[in-house]
Amino acid sequence: MAEPALTLRSDAPTPYEAWIARENIPITRDYGVADFDDVKYGRWERLGADANFVMLHGMEGFSGIYTAEIPAGGSTKQIRHLFEATVYIQAGSGSTTLEAADGSTVQFEWQEGSLFAIPLNTPYRFFAHGEPVRYLAVTTAPLIFDLLHTEDFIFGTPYPFRDRFDGTSAYVHKDERIEGPTENLLGSFSHRGWETNYVADARATLPDEISEAKRSLRFIQYEMGNNSLIVHESKYPSGSYMQGHHHAGGAILLILRSKGYSLMWPSGIGDHPFESGQGDRVIRVDWKPGAIFSPPTGWFHQHFNTGPTDALQLAFRYGSHKFPMGIWRALGGGEVDGKSRTMISRRNGGNIIPYADEDPAIGQMFAEGIAKNGVKAWVRA
Repeated sequence: MAEPALTLRSDAPTPYEAWIARENIPITRDYGVADFDDVKYGRWERLGADANFVMLHGMEGFSGIYTAEIPAGGSTKQIRHLFEATVYIQAGSGSTTLEAADGSTVQFEWQEGSLFAIPLNTPYRFFAHGEPVRYLAVTTAPLIFDLLHTEDFIFGTPYPFRDRFDGTSAYVHKDERIEGPTENLLGSFSHRGWETNYVADARATLPDEISEAKRSLRFIQYEMGNNSLIVHESKYPSGSYMQGHHHAGGAILLILRSKGYSLMWPSGIGDHPFESGQGDRVIRVDWKPGAIFSPPTGWFHQHFNTGPTDALQLAFRYGSHKFPMGIWRALGGGEVDGKSRTMISRRNGGNIIPYADEDPAIGQMFAEGIAKNGVKAWVRA
């Protein structure tokens, strides 16, 4: 790789951006992707499959995405890398083979809806069964490329991280769980933490019905692969929406169930963008199962479930309880009295807009949306 020339341009490509351009496959740039059937794929020689790099505006060099397709009965090449990768199977079924330092292998099966982590720098390969496969990989590649710059090192270093993968099937079967009370942007509910590396079907992890009377919203945080990149899953009712809030960029949201939309706007234009005449700066992303989007740093965002069923949503982000990142905490706005600003009302110095204080146009827009779909509003506490 030729050494880049010195430049004073503020818009010069980062090492990660330069790398994905050199890989010579299509790149999708937007605030979100509503339907991956509309994404253009091209042959990625490094992977041995058709793929596309997704560059959402909110990823901001924290996280990376690629999506890949494998024909029925086909496979990828074996690959290894020094960045973390968490995979969600969008369609099809198949298997993954992990190779240990001694050359032995561990293989596990997956299907549509499966979620798993590739252990750091472990050689791996995907195999499709009797139907085409499409998968989404969320990675820490931008951070690693921007720090190390050298792709031969990132893809060619043989060091085995035995604390990530010990070469046995115990990696796939890890299952350590905790549960307790917590709260989120809809209210108080039960929180589950799950240290695991493989989830057979993320769409079935939270089967509990949401009770309006008991306020029993559901949430689980997956700590996977001893990674800094984690995944949390939220379930919230038909006819409900989350309070407006903001935090650091890099979080990628994937819709698994229901339909609705999300609004995003720069916090610098205030809590009432429509009322202040700046509604044209509000980005609306309509979603259905399979859609992804990513709110930029410091942008308020809200998620609105206008569909007839509970919404189910995965969030790929930093925020590991085992391996927290200081820079993520700092960019998230820090804490007030030991509590994250993302869980504190704007009235008390935090980043959440209470329902009572939100722009009136937001509630009106939502009321019109659920009325159009014949959905009853969920009564808030």
